[in-house]
Amino acid sequence: MSHFSSFNYRNHQLFAEEIPLTAIAAEFGTPCYVYSSAAIRTAYQSFDRAFGQRNHLICYAVKANSNLAVLNLLARLGSGFDIVSGGELQRVLKAGGDLQKTVFSGVGKTFEEIRIALAANIFCFNVESEMELIALNEIAGQMGKIAPVSLRVNPDVDANTHPYISTGMKENKFGIPAAEAERIYAIAQQLPYIRVSGLDCHIGSQLTEIAPFIEAAHKMLDLLARLQATGISIEHLDLGGGLGVRYDLEIPPTIEEYVKALCAATENYPQQLLIEPGRSMVGNAGLLLTRVHYLKHAPHRNFAIVDAAMNDMLRPALYQAYHSILPIAKRTGETKIYQIVGPVCETGDFLGHDRNLTLESNDLLAVMSAGAYGMSMSSNYNTRPRAVEVMVDGSSVHLIRARETIEDLYALEKIPT
Repeated sequence: MSHFSSFNYRNHQLFAEEIPLTAIAAEFGTPCYVYSSAAIRTAYQSFDRAFGQRNHLICYAVKANSNLAVLNLLARLGSGFDIVSGGELQRVLKAGGDLQKTVFSGVGKTFEEIRIALAANIFCFNVESEMELIALNEIAGQMGKIAPVSLRVNPDVDANTHPYISTGMKENKFGIPAAEAERIYAIAQQLPYIRVSGLDCHIGSQLTEIAPFIEAAHKMLDLLARLQATGISIEHLDLGGGLGVRYDLEIPPTIEEYVKALCAATENYPQQLLIEPGRSMVGNAGLLLTRVHYLKHAPHRNFAIVDAAMNDMLRPALYQAYHSILPIAKRTGETKIYQIVGPVCETGDFLGHDRNLTLESNDLLAVMSAGAYGMSMSSNYNTRPRAVEVMVDGSSVHLIRARETIEDLYALEKIPT
């Protein structure tokens, strides 16, 4: 249980901080996302403290979990934000986040999104192609603005992670090839409405070893030295995010080990250090609460059919991702090996395979490590309302997103007359 610091058993009942999850299910129903504010706060403070005296900015990757309450909690702690859309920018604004601490990443920024971000005076654009740089200069010129820019350079480092979330190899869509970087920085330096301010890379997500981060950092520092030799000054070094969390048997570096390694690798450089953690900030701070509706015992397999599905939690279907699944109330009796599946009409609709559990119909289960890329990737497939979200703070629980109604789902649809 060690990696779920805020979720622990007391007298065979699973608690979120000071609140039994049975009470949350009774009040809010299932499926229900439950987040621990203490776990998020601890993660942020661990990142912040690990930097010590080093000039730094932590930009939380909004895509991991974009609920306004999560963003507001981080904003109040002093966090900056890493956004990948105009919608995420507006969420940061609504949550009270500081746009002067916000960086805008992503390969496909629309002209409208660029205009919104320029008007908001964000900290920096992480530019991912030469064409984007040219467009950004043109739009900034039309608006009478100067756009602060760092180029996202693709260092061609193997992150040793799932291919869908590896972003720093030369065959990935992200970033500018390292061999092109100096040429494009030289162009950026000449553009009248662009101010070169940083150097950026991000090699992937759910990394469980330090070596790829350090390899990427050294490649960036080599490039930094070459840029400075040509008279281009770089104020900040953005080393991206991607620190993994423990879902099962992984042993990722601790937050402190990760930050200390980055600081050590860059200790001879005065630039402000930026990182963009997402999963490592919120992943193990959340769980998905679900109820067993039916048990189905077939000759070859046992199925526990629950009320959460792939539309609520896509990671198992999309990445074959493993999430621990724990009973809310530990019961005695015969354990069986269960397939934990949802009601969606897809064979890929599973939350976990081959889990040893003692179950009865109506039991509650917790799908652990669901704080990142759970709700933010959810959908309404099969016309299923998305789950309710709550945040626990000690002995109080706050509704932070009401469950959708069926009417909400077709409210924008029209039958032609």
